[in-house]
Amino acid sequence: MPTVLQVLPRLDGGGGVERGTLDISRALNAAGWRSIIASAGEADRAAAAETGAKHAALPVARRNPLRAPGAIRRLARLIAEEKVDLVHARSRWPAWLAYYAAKRAGQPFVTTFHGAYSTGWSGKRRYNAIMTRGARVIAISKFIARHIAETYGVEPGRIRTIPRGVDLAHFDPARVDAGRIAALRDAWQVPDGRPVIVLPGRLTTLKGHLTLLDALTRVEESVCCLLVGPSDPRHGGRARIEQRIKALGADHTVLLTGPCRDMAAAYMLADLVISPSLRPEAFGRVPAEAQAMGSPVIAAAHGGALETVSDGETGWLVPPGDADALADAIREALHLSPAERAQMAAAGQAHVRRNFTLEGMCNATLDVYREVLPASS
Repeated sequence: MPTVLQVLPRLDGGGGVERGTLDISRALNAAGWRSIIASAGEADRAAAAETGAKHAALPVARRNPLRAPGAIRRLARLIAEEKVDLVHARSRWPAWLAYYAAKRAGQPFVTTFHGAYSTGWSGKRRYNAIMTRGARVIAISKFIARHIAETYGVEPGRIRTIPRGVDLAHFDPARVDAGRIAALRDAWQVPDGRPVIVLPGRLTTLKGHLTLLDALTRVEESVCCLLVGPSDPRHGGRARIEQRIKALGADHTVLLTGPCRDMAAAYMLADLVISPSLRPEAFGRVPAEAQAMGSPVIAAAHGGALETVSDGETGWLVPPGDADALADAIREALHLSPAERAQMAAAGQAHVRRNFTLEGMCNATLDVYREVLPASS
């Protein structure tokens, strides 16, 4: 029964790193393996326990070179005491600590590249490069696999492309009843009789909110636009988004809903889902989840969206930051006939089932573990 240790800063972020860690932990336990998660903070213990994992609270979140030797020793001790067979790092600073701890313990080391990290100066490139030191380097999209190879010179033989997976048991239209959709409509005070456009994502201008607002001024049809997601304290943007809404006189057209705990119902409420990010998404779960729910999707034509959206078949791809092109796609989407809409929904769901399932992601990740584990494990 192999034991796998996953290392990340925290489990409470709700992003792809955290969700991927928990998903793999569940898969490990389902396969009869043993899962351990190391992150900062006792508060993460409950989330780990829900997946069947043991949690180790260690100082792996804050970058502090002076304390790095002590953190490495504690990780190495954990690896030895728990008889860990493989260490999987999912973020840069924890990866530096985990790499040296795994090396000290003589155990295999694997990484997952969750993003195209910026390389503005040479020191940053060296800092990022720790994610390339895995015996296998997992890329969450073909876009990221190319980035790893071209930017860091990682040989293709060590890269394994494993797209993030959609939980089709959760994102299943058949499991969302009318009551859940009605509850969201009431909570958000969505007006009747108008098409509903949904942009899920943190309220930061990097996600393309301002492009969507500008595009809506070019769409003649009266719509209700829902910006679904929390504010982003790191990049800001909420104030600028609210200012643009007010300047456009769109207070009664655009609603900021805050976070949503039932995104499956939110996708069902939507007549159209928009993902207009200005920065290439490493994968971008919104288009994949929305297609799984049968919702038409418009996404910016870069990054992971080029893989998750088949232009003209499962949705539309438009140039990032191009409000005119986005407006054209919105008009086309809102004027689909019922038969055309059903055909696109079926194509999108089939696309996700073929390429982006949670089961596929988990099985492929465990296969990577098997590649690098000693035969005795």
